[in-house]
Amino acid sequence: MGERRGRILGYKRVSSLEQNTARQLDGINLDLEFEDKISGKDMVRPELVALIKTAFTGDTVVVHSMDRLARNLIDLKKIVTELVAKGVEVQFVKEKLTFSGNTDHYSQLMLNLMGSFAEFERALIKSRQMEGIGIRKEKGLYKGVGRKREITDEQIEEINKRVSAGEKKTQIAKDMKVSRESIYKILKRLKA
Repeated sequence: MGERRGRILGYKRVSSLEQNTARQLDGINLDLEFEDKISGKDMVRPELVALIKTAFTGDTVVVHSMDRLARNLIDLKKIVTELVAKGVEVQFVKEKLTFSGNTDHYSQLMLNLMGSFAEFERALIKSRQMEGIGIRKEKGLYKGVGRKREITDEQIEEINKRVSAGEKKTQIAKDMKVSRESIYKILKRLKA
């Protein structure tokens, strides 16, 4: 029995349904094609998930360019590392880069550089967030991330009375500085 030949898996992505993927991977013979018409802002994309599940040792994933696979270095490194760990080779046509488990020193250097840039990008994002929080705190606008305030029994009673009197839930929520969803949850609990 002969050795299993790896498949060529193509991944294409455009940001909206109106855009066309026709020029991506044009002229490349693909065994399987995965195409997302969705933003690349995160890694939860149906066809990307299917590609990662489908790719096996010996397969090659071909992508037109790095920005088609991910919009930031953090996700790009994560996806490439996951595929390479499975024994899959990842090729980017536009950048003329290939990543694999083989000890290609240039590819390893590029993957490590991508990882370093991803960490740097993560640190910059965190720094900007902390800076923004500091500015908002100084202006008294920062609410913080913590436990939401409890609604007192008196407030629940008032909500119940006002709803029974026929007042609009939106207005009650606005007056009491709670979400409309909170009003509905309270009413549901009262009925039960």
